[in-house]
Amino acid sequence: MALREITATLGDITRVEADAIVNAANSALIEGGGVDHAIHEAAGRTELDVACAALGGCNPGDAKATPGFQLPARWIVHTVRPIWHGGSFGEAEVLASCYRRSLESSALVPWPSRLSRPVFGFPEGLAAGIAIEALRSHEAPVVTLAILVAFDATALRVIEDALDR
Repeated sequence: MALREITATLGDITRVEADAIVNAANSALIEGGGVDHAIHEAAGRTELDVACAALGGCNPGDAKATPGFQLPARWIVHTVRPIWHGGSFGEAEVLASCYRRSLESSALVPWPSRLSRPVFGFPEGLAAGIAIEALRSHEAPVVTLAILVAFDATALRVIEDALDR
């Protein structure tokens, strides 16, 4: 069974009540910037750092879960997105794998809207299209809803455009 619903909303992923949220992490699973920093701060930095260290890192395109600790979400799925190198180094496949692997980890998955953020050079429209296609095509028997959480109006428009395609 595929996802029944994919939606987009404007908000703060650290305040979403869900079974799981998805964190755009680095391969060492140590606190980084942006969404990753916000999630560590809201979840409880010490507890989350210990849980992430126990996972032993994560490869690009893979996903690993920790408890949500002080977040309203029960779980945090950490996934390592690709760095854009022009598109001919398998970046699209790695990004799609981030979504597929993360889907396998929970029943309600709010996603940070910029899983592959501009800071990593990945074109936002392309990233949104890859995300939507990966979500729509993946057989996820447990996952019924994916919420793409945009932190600003520009990101929300990019996601909504991809959903309309």
